[in-house]
Amino acid sequence: MTVAESIRHPTDASRYVPIAEHGLIGDLRTAALVDTRGTIDWYCPVRFDAPSVFASILDADRGGSFRLTPEVPARTKQFYFPDTNILITRFFADDGVAEVQDFMPIVDDSREADRHRLIRRVLCVRGSLPFTARLAPRFDYGRQSHTVRTDKRLTIFESPELSLALTSGVTVEVDGPDAVSTFKLVEGEAAVFALDRIGGTVQPRHCPQAEAEELFDATVRYWRRWLAQSRYRGRWREMVHRSALTLKLLTYAPTGAIVAAPTTSLPEQIGGERNWDYRYVWVRDAAFCIYALLRLGFTQEAEAFVRFLSEGISLGDGPGGPLQIMYGIDGRSEIPEQTLPHLEGHLGSSPVRVGNAAVHQLQLDIYGALVDSLYLYDKWGQPLSSDHWDAVCTLVGWVCDNWDRPDMSVWETRAGPQRFLYSQLMCWVAIERAMRIARHRGLPADMARWSTARDDIYRRIMRCGWSPQRRAFVQREGEEVLDASLLMMPLSKFISPTDPKWLSTLDALGEELVADSLVYRYDPTVSPDGLRGEEGTFSICSFWYVEALSRAGRVDEARLAFEKMLTYANHVGLYAEEIGRTGEQIGNFPQAFTHLALISAAFNLDRALG
Repeated sequence: MTVAESIRHPTDASRYVPIAEHGLIGDLRTAALVDTRGTIDWYCPVRFDAPSVFASILDADRGGSFRLTPEVPARTKQFYFPDTNILITRFFADDGVAEVQDFMPIVDDSREADRHRLIRRVLCVRGSLPFTARLAPRFDYGRQSHTVRTDKRLTIFESPELSLALTSGVTVEVDGPDAVSTFKLVEGEAAVFALDRIGGTVQPRHCPQAEAEELFDATVRYWRRWLAQSRYRGRWREMVHRSALTLKLLTYAPTGAIVAAPTTSLPEQIGGERNWDYRYVWVRDAAFCIYALLRLGFTQEAEAFVRFLSEGISLGDGPGGPLQIMYGIDGRSEIPEQTLPHLEGHLGSSPVRVGNAAVHQLQLDIYGALVDSLYLYDKWGQPLSSDHWDAVCTLVGWVCDNWDRPDMSVWETRAGPQRFLYSQLMCWVAIERAMRIARHRGLPADMARWSTARDDIYRRIMRCGWSPQRRAFVQREGEEVLDASLLMMPLSKFISPTDPKWLSTLDALGEELVADSLVYRYDPTVSPDGLRGEEGTFSICSFWYVEALSRAGRVDEARLAFEKMLTYANHVGLYAEEIGRTGEQIGNFPQAFTHLALISAAFNLDRALG
């Protein structure tokens, strides 16, 4: 039976678990989402941007999943094993209590790393419970059929491009394209399921309970050793450390790249078309990544990311200038976008997209983000090399010639280029940070040219970006629209956080774009962005708002807004890109940018509180 032969059902909420009802596991090469019912409904073997084998979060019928749940009604709770990325889902039924431990071992041996082992260990801790496991892979986003064969406790799934092996401590039977196991555990008993990617030098290998326990303990030690490097001792240690652990999970170890999110096409509006693939590296995330990693004390990760930015990507001469806005996790520049019409999308939110057509947009703000990240690395990490400096000079020279061009800017609008204030602001950052590095290190630079361009940008923003009518800085020239990206003006040190013009802008943003600490990017009804439908509030903007309030001296307001934002995290401390009108999480999940902004806001709020 092929996937295309599956019976379709009307979209209804009962077939989907909300986005927020998930935890994340991973092995620094790929990741999986596990919902609170014990189902893995998103997993791309081998690497983040590979085709999925489990994608029931995007199509409950055709996407594929790995379900492991009791056969009796049970309440569930989910949490992370303390200070790790091991996820535990507990089931509470009338006749017993059990838990499923989900994790992906992080293996130093390169041959074993290619196995990409996903372990599900189920334990009965009280009474007895019957369980059903159903492994239903759907290869290549559900586009490829596969064969299944089983030999006692080894089941092989083979598709034209990928093969998986399931080993288990209980009997498994083939059921069409799936594998099913029904078993009962009594108090003290456990069963282990291990799913491996096989092929080449990686052969199927059983995972007995003793080995699963050893791998569990080794994984605990890995995550706790890693987290022990953190220097954060502030008021919000639990949330900051969960954000750090999440950021590490989104790191692609072979290159040091950090993906924006491990998912694609989770909707920004249920039923809407704002569905994008975020399994790539956005240059604008760079400065926030470097800032957060170095502040927390994770110097190796910062060094690896800088190495990716400086060596893994090549400067070109495309429509966006020497830089693209995003790259593949291996540094590739081509990320063609396509839709998958056979998938209905989460709760019917189509289209489902893979790849990202925004890759070739002109977004001038990325130059400021990249140079700022290198400035921070030079300041708190290691001095920039001569090759790094040559690249900075090339980028800044291009910015001096192109800063006043219309572009799509930070929100990647699809309504045509405009002269956005944020883009000009970040061009100013690119030049100003390069000048700081040159002065600090005594490096050669065309300071006269750079300072002229820097000053021209400043005067242009103050003249054309300020609206006397609104008593606020505005989104773009010639308009009166507000934009949450303006919150970066004091954070980037362009303007004093207590400047009267900024304080007036902060008040205007609070009145128009903020609701219960949640911040909208802009109002699409007065600033059309080329897309239909509405969207939620942007969590990163909410944390920018906290930081802007604290820097403006409004510390009590900042702390209240921050505490409110923490209540919007999901049950294990994770954030999607956006928050909907009733507090639900929407958009790709979890989002690195949001967790980076949380870390930054916590640091600065701690400092302001003293």
